[in-house]
Amino acid sequence: MHVAVVTAEQAEVVNHLPMAPEAYGLIGFGALMVLLAVTFAFRSVGSGH
Repeated sequence: MHVAVVTAEQAEVVNHLPMAPEAYGLIGFGALMVLLAVTFAFRSVGSGH
């Protein structure tokens, strides 16, 4: 049991991100801003009926 615990502690799995973590936030924020702009562009389409 002790050998398995020591082996598991030594085998660290490190997954490196392809971009900086801040870039993911900026991309998500930008995508939401684009969706907001699309929503505002079509906000008066249904009022003519």
